[in-house]
Amino acid sequence: MLLWLNGPFGGGKTQTAHELHRRLPGSVVCDPEEVGFGLHRMTPPPLRADFQDLRSWRQGVHEVLDLVLRRHGTGPVIAPMTLVDPGYFAEIVGRLRDDGHEVHHFALLAGRDTVLRRLAERGLGRGLKRESFAVARLDHCLERLSRPEFAHHLHTDRMTVPQVADAVAAHAGLRPLPDTYGPLRHRLHRAVVGLRHIRLG
Repeated sequence: MLLWLNGPFGGGKTQTAHELHRRLPGSVVCDPEEVGFGLHRMTPPPLRADFQDLRSWRQGVHEVLDLVLRRHGTGPVIAPMTLVDPGYFAEIVGRLRDDGHEVHHFALLAGRDTVLRRLAERGLGRGLKRESFAVARLDHCLERLSRPEFAHHLHTDRMTVPQVADAVAAHAGLRPLPDTYGPLRHRLHRAVVGLRHIRLG
């Protein structure tokens, strides 16, 4: 089973993915962004654009997820990735479904002010200045992902990360382990996940 967590940048995809991974034994997080970063590292800086526009990224993500879904038999595969182009969505998510895989797609949505607040909180003291890429694409992402083809929609404005993870699991028919973390441990866990996913360039 694949759980694809979509949403705007700053929508909580990565935190939700790792909360699910923590509470679903045997699960694995396969981040499609890593394929894109690898392609960027191969490319001279002046030629780097949106790696999703590279067919090699779309083909690579499909190929890797197909491999993991076929060979990893101990739990669900979790892919946190913003994907708002309907053609690219069909090329990856649609093909995986056509291949016979059980794919559950979720668009984690929130109001613009909520997403901006979340982006500011992860801005390492620089607020939204460090998140200019995400802010510039926010309205486009929210508009695209609200369309029917990007269902199932989860509106997360008033939900904690564990609550979002519980909703994803329930919709997919999964039973996560009970959430035994208290508020402090949750904050530490989110901080660790955030630090591990800082991109410096």
